[in-house]
Amino acid sequence: MRFGNHIGFKVSACLGGIIEIRRCPFQLMPAGRTDMNADRRRKALALASTTLIAALTVSDASAQGLLQRLFQSSQHNGPVTQQATPQPAPIEQQVRRAGPPPQAPRVTGPQYYTYKTDALSKVDFTAINIAPAALASPGIDHGTVGATRRSATDDPARAVSVDGDSLEEAVEKVLAIDSGSKPEMRWRSYSRPSGEPAPDIAGTNPKLEIDVRRTAASSPTLADALDDLATYELYAESAVGDAIVAHYSKTPDFIWTTDAAVNDEARAVIRELADADAYGLNPGDYAVAMPTGQDAAALARFEMALSARVLRYARDVHAGRVDPNRISGYHDFELKTVDYAGILESLGSGDDARETLRALHPQNEFYKAMQVELEELRASEENSIVIAPGTLIRPGQTNTELPKIVALIEKEADQAFLAEHGPAIERNRASEIYTDDLVPVVRAAQAKRNLQVDGIVGPRTVTAFAGETKASRIEKVKLAMEQLRWLPSDLGQRYVLLNTPSAKATYVEHGAEKFSMRTVVGSKGTQTYFFQDEISYVEFHPYWGVPRSIIVNTHLPRLYRDPSYFDRNGFEVTDRNGRQLSSSAINWTRYGANIPYNVRQRPGPNNALGELKIMFPNKHAIYMHDTPDKSLFGRDNRALSNGCVRLEDPRLMAAAVLGWDRDQVDTRLAGQHGRNNLDVKFPVYVAYFTAWPDADGKMGYYPDVYDRDLKTREAMGRIETARAPSI
Repeated sequence: MRFGNHIGFKVSACLGGIIEIRRCPFQLMPAGRTDMNADRRRKALALASTTLIAALTVSDASAQGLLQRLFQSSQHNGPVTQQATPQPAPIEQQVRRAGPPPQAPRVTGPQYYTYKTDALSKVDFTAINIAPAALASPGIDHGTVGATRRSATDDPARAVSVDGDSLEEAVEKVLAIDSGSKPEMRWRSYSRPSGEPAPDIAGTNPKLEIDVRRTAASSPTLADALDDLATYELYAESAVGDAIVAHYSKTPDFIWTTDAAVNDEARAVIRELADADAYGLNPGDYAVAMPTGQDAAALARFEMALSARVLRYARDVHAGRVDPNRISGYHDFELKTVDYAGILESLGSGDDARETLRALHPQNEFYKAMQVELEELRASEENSIVIAPGTLIRPGQTNTELPKIVALIEKEADQAFLAEHGPAIERNRASEIYTDDLVPVVRAAQAKRNLQVDGIVGPRTVTAFAGETKASRIEKVKLAMEQLRWLPSDLGQRYVLLNTPSAKATYVEHGAEKFSMRTVVGSKGTQTYFFQDEISYVEFHPYWGVPRSIIVNTHLPRLYRDPSYFDRNGFEVTDRNGRQLSSSAINWTRYGANIPYNVRQRPGPNNALGELKIMFPNKHAIYMHDTPDKSLFGRDNRALSNGCVRLEDPRLMAAAVLGWDRDQVDTRLAGQHGRNNLDVKFPVYVAYFTAWPDADGKMGYYPDVYDRDLKTREAMGRIETARAPSI
């Protein structure tokens, strides 16, 4: 084959931007022939072309300018002077620079913060201003049976009922009740079952009613101790201090002492506070020393300290010690309020203090299950086989932890498993080398545990076989109890709970779990938030409105290389006026991260949201949806999404939230794009618990995928440090 003559171009450039283009003929030789001059000319042409591109790039030439330069060179066969910079062409005609694209920007997500605690304040007892009317107001006599109300004008004689005591014991009991009042006592009456003889002084009397008559001596009052309280340094949360000052200004009666002695209510409350560890709290945060005397100053100080610690405890069990919104931008909660004034008023009215405090804890089955788990863990022994943290063993590797793994597999194996894999276990029982014939054993054990079947002994496999250490499980339960306090006390009779660490979605109806399914949740770089909202509608064959963070972080690098990417993958691009544009007509490199376009993907088999999405509209753009990538549900680590929650069986969830049967969902999906609203909205909890009970009440333990447990634990440590000098 022969080739005709072709015209080439000789290009030269200078730093000043002047480009010279000359025609130069060269001959392409037939196959099999060589021409050294032709080879040199081809190399020169390649070098000249590269120089031309570089020169045009530096001068930011437009397509029109390039054509003019080429045209002028063909006409004049001389140097072409640089033309004036042309006006920008319409966006559809813009041509991007040649050469490698610039580095694409990134949009960062929310940040984790260094937790900041509120400083404790010295309670200003000088602000207590007791009104004259409050001094004469009715109070509580905690010494009488039934705690009946009395006032300063009442007859000082009253009856005290004592059941089942000897006369000597009755006298001692009455003296204990009124130890500070110097009572005068006499027999008033007694009753006994029919037919029983009257008791003597040493006998047992079924019921005694004893008059207690006060002498002129009176119990200390708060008014007597105000001067001393002015110098008392008690540190508390500012809201707690304000509540104490307001309450005792209005009601200057002692709650925790009666007749110059600590009363039974105080002792019961102190026992409750000391048992705070049963709820994962630190008892030291609520410790109060008993009064060292019976004078007004000692009793008043005890009164104020106990009230302050009771209110702190009330806040901690009701709303949590930690303000979750100070941990990170991923935490989004409406903080619970604590009615400090109402609590003190209730306690001052004689309500059972212990029951009042217990009612402030979360009132749901999960919290109770965690209490039980915490108690059982503390009483349990450590795991008999403990695997070193961070163990990772691949086939062919040597590891001293391998015999422990084999022992755990054998320990839990049933007869069918041993019949198939027993010989391999026997051969490798003491081996530290992960041999090929042991790989099927591990894979089978992984399949039995519903783990990713890959034959690799990694953290999830180790946890599934060996379990968490006792200390780790206790810590996770305590943290889960704290995190549960951030949610409503009663989660409701119908709700969806999406737990990120377990990567599971659970649907609850009439207070009982109906089903649970696997999910894919946000990666560590694109985390799923921790918040609550309400499910309101289901969208079928949805559009996917691409968030700006995903446009920038995921798609922009592709668009720099291939501006037609959106056009070819079913995306629509519109400007701020709603005008639709071709993605290939946009110079994506000019905007950085501030992309002024809206992008959405049309419904279809390749749509990232699959065939439906379940919406609970929120500012974080988090929702549940289908996905065309079903293989991800088979993985152990399913923290892989951009933040939304992908459902393993979205049709089942859609039917449940809409109150439909599955056939209705199937029929609806045979139709077109559209949405169906729920008849009644109900809660969804997008949660984060590394310890969480399943439907049978068995506690499951999961990895701290986002390090949120770590951050919560750090926050608790800072709070305890801040509280340390307050006692």
